[in-house]
Amino acid sequence: MIRRLMAGRTVAAVATALIPTGLTLAVIRATGSALDLGLVLAAEMTPMLLLLPVGGVLADRLPPRQVILVADLVRCAAQVAIGLRLLLGHPSVAEIAVLAAVTGAAVAFGVPAVSPLVTGVVPPEARLRVNARMGVLGGIAQMAGPALAGGFTLWLGAGWSFLLTGIGFAVSALTLGGLVTAPRVRTSSRVVADFAEGWREARRHRWFLVSVLGHGVWHLGAGLLLTLGPLIAVRALGGESAWLVIAQSGTVAMVLGTVAAPRLPIRRPLAATAAGAALYACPLIAFAIPAPIAVVAAAYFVAMLGLGVLMPLWETAMQRGIPQGALGRVGSFDSLISFAARPLGLAVAAPLAEWTGNAIPLVTAAALVAGANLAVLVLPEVRHRVPEAADARAGAGAR
Repeated sequence: MIRRLMAGRTVAAVATALIPTGLTLAVIRATGSALDLGLVLAAEMTPMLLLLPVGGVLADRLPPRQVILVADLVRCAAQVAIGLRLLLGHPSVAEIAVLAAVTGAAVAFGVPAVSPLVTGVVPPEARLRVNARMGVLGGIAQMAGPALAGGFTLWLGAGWSFLLTGIGFAVSALTLGGLVTAPRVRTSSRVVADFAEGWREARRHRWFLVSVLGHGVWHLGAGLLLTLGPLIAVRALGGESAWLVIAQSGTVAMVLGTVAAPRLPIRRPLAATAAGAALYACPLIAFAIPAPIAVVAAAYFVAMLGLGVLMPLWETAMQRGIPQGALGRVGSFDSLISFAARPLGLAVAAPLAEWTGNAIPLVTAAALVAGANLAVLVLPEVRHRVPEAADARAGAGAR
């Protein structure tokens, strides 16, 4: 079942990675308008952010396999609809935006259910290893997705590219058929009451709230860096090839970190995730100087190595420290902050740099990233191992 789980989530990750580039190329070919492109991308993001908490509630009320199955099938239908519309004629921006919004809504329901699905299928002792492998495969999918989408569009056309993406989600949905998970814990009959209960559970875990705040800050910093970094690289570090070297060093580092995470003798995973996130301050400072390209690439390598270690450790810490019956709702708060913070960083980077120059926003972001994430080390529960009690409660509830 673990292999089926990993295969399905990998195919879904590849299909998901195809969507942004596919939408971008489809809109550019349709109208060539940056305003239209922004409208379509916002149409996908807005329902995702609004519906994530609702998706977390459903992930705890219903079997996660069923939630993800429906989410994959909806995304399949939306991508096939876009593909057919492109093959049959020239779709309007409004049509593409509506189908992008449907896709974003499906993501909001599917994402919070992944962690409960993992806890229902994978035994506790194997979760770190499985989370790490899924992280590696997901990272490779994110790297390959834009190139695949561009290649499919140039080779087959935009319509066929979306049809292939839809097929990917259909295959992902099929892999869920053989997964057997533990019965769900019964929750309240009201969605609002379930949401409030999930928020109370999140507030009960200080380590979770403080860590998520820190993660949101580094996502904000990532938005700044991914906007200003390429500009600085092109203007001051040697051109487009400089940014390519820096970006690829980070990609390699993240994969290495994810592979290494289950093999490292880490006794305090929450402290390690805090340190891993704080390392993102390094490239922010390096770009702010700007340092020579070798230093910037090394700083970005270190930061992404830390994030690679962070991701499977954080997923496993959540699965271990949050009761299984509340994992979808609590995890949705984490996803909501992460998904919202990075676009905010992308949006404000250029105006801030225009007003103050590149150095001030980057240095400020570096200080906030380091401070917000290292502050979590003040908590006693972070300096110690994640409590085992949550696992026991979750197991008792499942029985």
